[in-house]
Amino acid sequence: MPERNPVVIGVDSSTQSTKAAVVDSATGALLAVGRAPHTVTGTDGARESDPGQWWSALRDAVGRGLRDAGVPARAVVAIAVAGQQHGLVVLDGDGTPLRPALLWNDVRSAPQAVALTDALGGPRPWLARTGSVPVAAMTAAKWAWLRAHEPATAAAAARIRLPHDFLTERLTGEAVTDPGDASGTCWYSTAAHAYDAGLLDLLGIDPGLLPAVAPTGATRVGTLAPSAARALGLPGHVAVAAGTGDNMAAAVGLGLGAHGLLDHPVVSLGTSGTVYAATRTRPAAPGLAGFAATDATYLPLGCTLNCTLAVDRFARLLGLDREQAVPGGGVVVLPYLDGERTPDLPHAGGLLTGLRHDTASGAVLGAAYEGAAFSVLRVLDGLLDVCTPDPAAVADRPLRLIGGGARGRFWRDTVRRLSGRPLLVPAVTEPVAYGAAALAAGALTGADPVAPAVAWGAGGGAVLPPVRRDTETWERIAAVLEGAEPLLARGPGTPGHAHGPCRRSPRP
Repeated sequence: MPERNPVVIGVDSSTQSTKAAVVDSATGALLAVGRAPHTVTGTDGARESDPGQWWSALRDAVGRGLRDAGVPARAVVAIAVAGQQHGLVVLDGDGTPLRPALLWNDVRSAPQAVALTDALGGPRPWLARTGSVPVAAMTAAKWAWLRAHEPATAAAAARIRLPHDFLTERLTGEAVTDPGDASGTCWYSTAAHAYDAGLLDLLGIDPGLLPAVAPTGATRVGTLAPSAARALGLPGHVAVAAGTGDNMAAAVGLGLGAHGLLDHPVVSLGTSGTVYAATRTRPAAPGLAGFAATDATYLPLGCTLNCTLAVDRFARLLGLDREQAVPGGGVVVLPYLDGERTPDLPHAGGLLTGLRHDTASGAVLGAAYEGAAFSVLRVLDGLLDVCTPDPAAVADRPLRLIGGGARGRFWRDTVRRLSGRPLLVPAVTEPVAYGAAALAAGALTGADPVAPAVAWGAGGGAVLPPVRRDTETWERIAAVLEGAEPLLARGPGTPGHAHGPCRRSPRP
């Protein structure tokens, strides 16, 4: 039997599960994807997970991926982790979690986000330094919440990590992150390319509690520690890349960056809805997160909290299958079941209006799709304004549609109808894990992290032609949102603070 090409493993440690992509390092062929679930707990805005389960899930997913691929452990030469962004992991001196991790979609820290913004005199100083304004999702706000509500735990913290940092440290024994994931903390300066000492002082964080920042996510930061090699059943010489955040890894997996595509917008439909594009221009715009990419470019990103899970909840409430939806007609749903990040309405609940005696249940479900897609596409308008001097010049450029929603017919139809743009659905179904595999390959060669993905043909796929834009539905949803925003800001029984909601007219 001929010797198999060496393989690399890309790990996607997301909110709900871990996926481990086993990839042929020479051809980029995706040989298998191992999976293992996570548990998320919390009510009333709390969202937490035990970091220990992430490590167990990584171990299980890697083992299943190798078994499904029929690949012997000796064929593995490198591994990299991409993790859910923003999560706050606090550890003792031995690396043991002091409490469950606060996840990105935990909105209890909304008051702390407002207070931090005000502490610097408003959004502009934050944009100038970090490229982003604190919102409940950002790690800085979560750390401020921990100090306010669990001061003993904060005082006992000997290490502060992001989810991907935690796992990379388990792999190598080295405390390291990358600019991409670090840029989602709101204590890393995308202007200075380093931790911001003034912001750390504001937050009461000793810099010694934080990991070092590697130049890129593809930087080789070590090899498997003996304990990790035993746990994973892998050779000790396996190289470990710095890794990055999940959105940055997906951009790599789609071939976006300095050695691939620039200014090609991506729409991701998952637990959250996100839009982003790679650019050489450092973004600093309200309503967007001005992230660093993992290849020394930038990745401006907009995010909504409520996407596929919110629509699935409506389907369950209505007793319908996901694909039993029809266009909403006069019904409007704002599916802010977990509060909302964009617009910044952390205390909001869902809103349903426009019901008639003859309204079909399928139309209510269709309106939930429309409300979620509207929110994401509305953020896309702001992204294009930042990335492109003339957004109209790229209006016919296909949107790259990824995430679980990209595989749903009604999701695709709704995005096409509300955007009026062609869609490109990439052939790679796990771009985060695939991008992490490209980072692992880059750790072996020292190449630009996007270069392996481009060589593998990342980002290609089927193009769905545009359909006529449904401006009537767009304008109806926009009008409901504008009228309901004061109520949504307060939330059910909660005195609210609507911090910088973005009111945009639909793009013609």
